[in-house]
Amino acid sequence: MSPSLRLEVLGGLRVLRGGEPAVLPPSKKTRALLAYLALTGRPHRRERLCEMFWDLPDDPRGSLRWALSKLRPLVGGERSRIEADRERVALPLAAEEADLLEIRRLLRPGAPEPQVERLKEVAATLAQPLLDGLDLPQLEIWQAWLTAEREEVFRLRLAVLERITTRSETGDLEALRWLRDRLAADPLSPQAVGLLARALTRLGRTGEAEAVVRDFRETARAAGLPEAPQLLSAPAQRAADAVTARGLLRHQTIGFCEAPDGVRIAYACVGDGPPLVKAANWLNHLELDWQSLIWGRTFQRLARGRTFIRYDERGNGLSDWEVDEIGFEAFVRDLETVADALDLERFPLLGMSQGCAVSIAYAVRHPERVSALILIGGYAAGWRIGASPEERERRQAVMTLTRLGWGTNNSAYRHIFSQTFMPDGTPEELAWFDEFQRQTTSPENAVRYQDAFGDIDVRHLLPEVRAPTLVLHARGDERITLAQGREVAIGIPGARFVPLDSRSHIILGHEPAWAVCMAEVERFLVEQGL
Repeated sequence: MSPSLRLEVLGGLRVLRGGEPAVLPPSKKTRALLAYLALTGRPHRRERLCEMFWDLPDDPRGSLRWALSKLRPLVGGERSRIEADRERVALPLAAEEADLLEIRRLLRPGAPEPQVERLKEVAATLAQPLLDGLDLPQLEIWQAWLTAEREEVFRLRLAVLERITTRSETGDLEALRWLRDRLAADPLSPQAVGLLARALTRLGRTGEAEAVVRDFRETARAAGLPEAPQLLSAPAQRAADAVTARGLLRHQTIGFCEAPDGVRIAYACVGDGPPLVKAANWLNHLELDWQSLIWGRTFQRLARGRTFIRYDERGNGLSDWEVDEIGFEAFVRDLETVADALDLERFPLLGMSQGCAVSIAYAVRHPERVSALILIGGYAAGWRIGASPEERERRQAVMTLTRLGWGTNNSAYRHIFSQTFMPDGTPEELAWFDEFQRQTTSPENAVRYQDAFGDIDVRHLLPEVRAPTLVLHARGDERITLAQGREVAIGIPGARFVPLDSRSHIILGHEPAWAVCMAEVERFLVEQGL
């Protein structure tokens, strides 16, 4: 890739060629399309881009072709940088070719710690509004994506300010500026107010320190948040931060790594503390599921006091969709790839649904790395194994319906899955999951997943699991029976089995069983010293 191209998205959008600013297309939609392709870094279906940027009366496909014709010379050079075929469009960039991508790489978990001066430069850059001037309120999907990206930039800046203010080489007088800046950016953070109060105390400015704490508590009370504890220890601050951040989007850092077969896998880290890794399952999307009605509350709880690590399976979410292999061995390799990319030495591993089988295989192959195993709603043998002719026929019919109707606006096809995943879900939750599935993967990949799940078989690996294991399963699970979950627990030496009073395969945050499930997971981790 030519180093002469660079996109700056922090502030107003700029394209630099050889260090000189290029003239941008006058169309805001075309500029927004450029930013979206550059920052997401993965192929997008033409249908999805049309839906995002153009209305039906505008001839969406024609409008997309026109916009791409304006962008190709802008980001081109000796060869076209935009990759497009009849179905998908992508603009792959190296991290150094876009300011935000470069910052994400600099701050990714496991990267060398930058010098304080570099962190200050990054903090100043992140203070600029992302894609200033590219708000398009009439485009709901674009505007929702832009809002989420701006929230991520805000959280990135908080993380940078935290690094600056906790580094020993930053003197107290200089640190005050950054501490005040950080508290202004996140006024409900006990950690931010604690750091500022202690810095003021060290300088003998105890009156100011007391005023800072007093103002913080008044702000917290006005916001209806619980009384903050004493701001003394880092664990207490992390716990208080988790309480005050309830219901808010937690800071999330997204990165990419490459599997042995060249497939790009997207992963995300959120929270502070020891790691907890979640294996991928049907279906995930790192950007969409964090604040969702389905996953949001569960993920917030799991990230409490921990660094919660997730990734999108190949073929869905932010990972590559166009892949040669979708199968169990590839699923295990993807988990290996993420753990290696983050240089994780030892960690508890959480699996849900088919992610349980992936977690079991990983734990057997890497016993030195898995400190504990948590399996929720899982199975050891796929649907094709031991299935009756009637069951096989029913599954094939569902796959046919998926192939024909998954990508359409008619949610009836996807509702087949939603209803069995969450039979007691509210209409709003079911509708959200219907649409979420359509956005998360293609019809072809949805069929390939179902086919691959049928052949999963880790029954022979169960006796080889050496990690302490907790197995949880809903009594009335309509997708994976309680008996299948019990067989997993029976097969793993010393595993604890906890049945949950629910009919849901995905246990929802408003169900009583959800609180039981989360409490059991937390108790288990504490018992293991994790």
